[in-house]
Amino acid sequence: MTVSRRQFFTFVGAGASCAVLAAPLKALYSREASGKKVFGKGYGALQKDPNGLLDLPKGFQYRAFSRTGDRMSDRNPVPGNHDGMAAFKGAIGTTILVRNHELSPSSSTPVIAPNNKKYDPLSGGGTTNLIVGANRELIKDYATLAGTYRNCAGGATPWGSWISCEENTSTPDTNTPNDPDNVSKLHGYNFEVPASATELVDPMPLVSMGRFNHEAIAVDPRTGIVYQTEDRGDSLFYRFIPKKPGVLQAGGVLEALKIKDKPQANTKTGFKVGDRLQVEWVKIEDVNPVLDTVRVEGFSKGAAQFSRGEGIAYSNGELYFTCTNGGAAGKGQVWRYIPGRNSTDGGTIELFVEPNDATVLENPDNIIVSPFGDIFLCEDGDGTDYIVGVNSKGELYKFARNPFNDSEFCGVCFSPDGQTMFLNIQDPGITFAIWGDWRNKA
Repeated sequence: MTVSRRQFFTFVGAGASCAVLAAPLKALYSREASGKKVFGKGYGALQKDPNGLLDLPKGFQYRAFSRTGDRMSDRNPVPGNHDGMAAFKGAIGTTILVRNHELSPSSSTPVIAPNNKKYDPLSGGGTTNLIVGANRELIKDYATLAGTYRNCAGGATPWGSWISCEENTSTPDTNTPNDPDNVSKLHGYNFEVPASATELVDPMPLVSMGRFNHEAIAVDPRTGIVYQTEDRGDSLFYRFIPKKPGVLQAGGVLEALKIKDKPQANTKTGFKVGDRLQVEWVKIEDVNPVLDTVRVEGFSKGAAQFSRGEGIAYSNGELYFTCTNGGAAGKGQVWRYIPGRNSTDGGTIELFVEPNDATVLENPDNIIVSPFGDIFLCEDGDGTDYIVGVNSKGELYKFARNPFNDSEFCGVCFSPDGQTMFLNIQDPGITFAIWGDWRNKA
């Protein structure tokens, strides 16, 4: 997808007006540091859903649709393992959802497509686009990307597309006889899907963005720089500087974050919440290695390791990303990165939240800033998972509970008009539209 320079900076203006992410997390940190109670009422107690699918506060309702196996508009079944997702403005009051499917080659519910429209004919992952009406009814759904491997998360771009991330680095060289998860191409790439796509796109890997265990991305709309997380215990935090902002296929430079004066830092433990550290960036030379060595090269040059980088969000010039099992108790962290003011200033990073208490927050994954300023985090922990809200006072509250099974929540996002939250339960694969009075807390 290409955009002109004028179009790109029009998108920048729109993206820069998002709610400030720092305020709720700063308030939460302040509460923790001063020993204050971190839980608030939020929207009130969760009500038991008579259908056993989604418990929500009183006054909120949902519509479930596009379940795994349902027949789509393209006459194929809805693929399984719903994951990362973003919402875009459609025509005549509609919302367009672009949704990932975290599927391996052996999946029994793959994205169905002709081989000439698959990146790898042996692989079952990809994306679907959903058109949702003003009354939150599903109007149309169809596959838009096929033949990829474990499309976990990703992120929306300011120019109206979704970057779908492969969380797998399989290659034909790692195939074994009779393995149902054998592949015919290298995996571990990002792929771009326009929200406006009306059919399967030609799958083109964004090779310059690196071949590694991708998790999620966020674009700084002021510069077009794309920040990337990696889901591994020894993962790095990356930035991709495109040659031409808004045109990722044109290539660019991939770099990994290094903490100044702390080469090869392991950030899982030993860092104090609130300490702001200066950052440098090291260039990744071999962005497309045959082996999974991008992070190895970065670490050898002093880059910092993070414990399973997951969701990432941009807000008001700052980037926030979760490490799902970081911290002394392995229950998760949230980090803040503030870009530098110029090319010689690498910026700063700080540990922003580390509760080390599963009753406060357990294994945060996807993160989103709501149009009204609250943050919502998807838990991916053991047992019952919740959508956890953080309000401007720094109070945590439970907004949604999965009473159906122990599958994770994912893909949380808001419609462009701010009235509807969209959300997935990964297994068996259900998408929800949720609405109510978002500004009327208990």
